[in-house]
Amino acid sequence: MSTKVEKSIQVDVPVTTAYNQWTQFEDFPHFMGGVKEVRQLDDQRLHWVAEIAGVRRQWEAAILEQVPDQKVAWAATSGATNAGAVRFEPAGAGSTIVYLELEYEPEGVVEQVGDKLGIVERQVKSDLERFKALIEDQGYESGAWRGSVNEHLDVGTPGAGAAFGSEGDSGKAGVSAKAVAGAAAVAGAAVAGVAAATSKSGRSTERPDEVGQPQEVAVVPQPPPDAVRDDVLVEESDAEGYTTRSSTEGVEKTARDVDEGPAIGGGAR
Repeated sequence: MSTKVEKSIQVDVPVTTAYNQWTQFEDFPHFMGGVKEVRQLDDQRLHWVAEIAGVRRQWEAAILEQVPDQKVAWAATSGATNAGAVRFEPAGAGSTIVYLELEYEPEGVVEQVGDKLGIVERQVKSDLERFKALIEDQGYESGAWRGSVNEHLDVGTPGAGAAFGSEGDSGKAGVSAKAVAGAAAVAGAAVAGVAAATSKSGRSTERPDEVGQPQEVAVVPQPPPDAVRDDVLVEESDAEGYTTRSSTEGVEKTARDVDEGPAIGGGAR
């Protein structure tokens, strides 16, 4: 399912200046936070590499319509599915409103989660703000291409359906280390959870079997209660180095303690 993003910003430079700067596609990484590289293959084809929310994507896009000082419209022809248009409208002398409309199809769990969190929308807003700061600070464009593409065709704002040639990048640009680490952490947690559940399950099924195992008991015949056996008597012997007290020693000590009387605190003097 595709997602649409629409953002606009007012920049305090003339329309021609804003438009000319935007035609310098290979300068996009200077103000587009998620864009790593843009290569202009010819007047109508661009190769993009971007990374947003830890996911690295690449695609090729065709410029479907380009009208100087007014509009640039594009659609992906391979790789990540996306399409859109940027328009420039005067807002008084020396000021321009830049409108950006984008439609894309998130791929995989990471992008779908990021899509629901509005990460791409916030990225577009941030990119437009950086474009404003860039063009206003320098006060002039770094270059310009004043050619046109299908100027009288009026393709409107292309949506994801216009990018019929793209079928997702299928990881052609690879996945960033952050995304790999995140996926590994999730996978590791899942494996640990399954292992713990399996271990608990295994213990719970083994215990009943252990309890149910019959135990062999040896039966020893017992003599009658009034019978005395002399075959099991053990000869009395003193342990080496140990001397038992005489039976009168305790009595004598008790007698001495009584004669001396108690001391304060319960002890003897």
